[in-house]
Amino acid sequence: MSAEFIVKSPIKTNHSNAFRFILSHIARHPVVALLLVLGAFSNAFLAGVVPALIGDAFDAMTNLNDETLGIVFNIILLIIASQTIRSVLQWMRNFCAEVFAQRFERDVRDELYSSLLGKSMSYHDMQPVGEIMARVTNDVREMNFMMNPGVNLVIGSGMFLVMPALFAPSIHPQLIIVPLLFIIAHVLVQIYFIRRLHPIAQQVRASFGHMNARLAESLDGLQVVKGAAQEDSEVKLFNGLADRVRDKFIEQGEFEARYLSTLLLGLAFVGALIHATALYSAGTIGEGDVIAFIGFIYLFQFPVFISLFSSSRIASGYASADRILEVINVETKLDQNAAGYNGEIKGAIAFENVNFNYGEGDDVLTDISFKVEPGQTVAIVGQTGSGKSTLTKLINRIYDATSGIVTVDGVDVSKWNLQSLRSQISIIEQDIFLFSRSVAENIAFGMEDIDMESVIESAKAAQAHDFIMTFPDGYETVIGQRGMTLSGGQRQRLALARAFQTNPPILILDDSTSAIDSATEDRIQRAIWSAAEGRTTILITHRLSQIRWADHIVVLRRGEVVAQGAHEELLESSESYRRIFARYDEPQADDAETNKSTHPVAGD
Repeated sequence: MSAEFIVKSPIKTNHSNAFRFILSHIARHPVVALLLVLGAFSNAFLAGVVPALIGDAFDAMTNLNDETLGIVFNIILLIIASQTIRSVLQWMRNFCAEVFAQRFERDVRDELYSSLLGKSMSYHDMQPVGEIMARVTNDVREMNFMMNPGVNLVIGSGMFLVMPALFAPSIHPQLIIVPLLFIIAHVLVQIYFIRRLHPIAQQVRASFGHMNARLAESLDGLQVVKGAAQEDSEVKLFNGLADRVRDKFIEQGEFEARYLSTLLLGLAFVGALIHATALYSAGTIGEGDVIAFIGFIYLFQFPVFISLFSSSRIASGYASADRILEVINVETKLDQNAAGYNGEIKGAIAFENVNFNYGEGDDVLTDISFKVEPGQTVAIVGQTGSGKSTLTKLINRIYDATSGIVTVDGVDVSKWNLQSLRSQISIIEQDIFLFSRSVAENIAFGMEDIDMESVIESAKAAQAHDFIMTFPDGYETVIGQRGMTLSGGQRQRLALARAFQTNPPILILDDSTSAIDSATEDRIQRAIWSAAEGRTTILITHRLSQIRWADHIVVLRRGEVVAQGAHEELLESSESYRRIFARYDEPQADDAETNKSTHPVAGD
């Protein structure tokens, strides 16, 4: 399967290539597309009626009398009526084109967003956020512009292109020669133009994506940039990428400046005038016919001058479709396994000879084996980079083990229904993520309905209720992006409240009390032990008290289990644990939130 999760969506399109992808989206709106084509044909046909009527009026006026004056008057009425109808049809065409383009953009954006939600963390870990955002926003918008004005103008100009070939033979069969030759030459130029423009447009879109990725990265790390006084360096790097985007746009403009159809139009006017004059001199056609024929040739002006713009829009949109399909078609090793095991988790966890790497380089985890009994509290300890956080991500299949087996309740996690597995495991990361939503919505995240009593109860258990009530709107206060308006301790307490709200059979705490002062940590610790009662709890912690209270301790060193057992047992049998424990037992600096911490803390 191509996705970790198949996000339910009514949109089903062809992903084999960009052309079929675009065509399948067009086919989703057949009525609007048909009205657009009919409107374009009617507009071009009625535009072609005018030169024919003007030619008839000229012939009538060469022998002006009461009868011919009436003919001229009727022709004037016909021109007014035809162009009034044409304006209404033109409005319908443009309205349908805009509706069509907006629906097209909406569908592509929905499909792309659903695809991104279905991708695994392995994929997202390797993708710059700015590059993804460029595809979700700018590239999707380019596909909108491809449909309107791009395809809209191509269809409209295409109808204008064929009208001279339809009308000219009604004057004289030979007069089809110049329009037909021009149409063939113009189509060949368009094919050459779009084929040459497409790779240039791809480079334009790619350069914009790289620039956007750098911008997003700089803004996301703005505190680091300012803290290191690297503003000038970042501006220089960004300007280099902006210059590359500029150069690619200029390259595209230089190619468009060599557009050959403008020359062909001039040659068509000359050829048409020579041919019509020759037929007139031979007495085959009249003066009005010459005027009407030149008027038909004049219709070529619209497709010639508009095709430069519309072809550019189509080339850019087509390049964007390729970039969007690159994302949609990426397959991931993980799959939803909708038909997999779907049961209530009891809490037994086992690692059996597990190895893991991120696809490149050496293994991050090597031959990991240990067991966790239901309801047991296990502490994972080790130095920075020993693989503690990675190990916990194998339990709920954020990543899949490279080899070996990870089981939950005796069932290989790869055999579980992924949604069922993850919905019963709650992880509080070291890097807390909060949404730009209300406090209540953040705590109740993942719940269909917000039960305020339950939310408040969870907040109190996490020692968050008191500081929440100091906010202007209490639980309805909307916090800033990623919770940056909150202190580290406040973010962690909200994350704890969110975990308590879901009441999972397995709770994983990844250094979840590192930014909390000792007094608050003591209260939260009691809440954690209360919450851990009757459920399996995995602790990655720097808190000495939490390590001591754990039922079982697993010691990692450079991705390997070097010791495991109870606290007192490890103190006697494991030199690695004694060394880590001695480090943890050193007095640490006061907590940044209260400057009163006397609790032993250690860095990871």
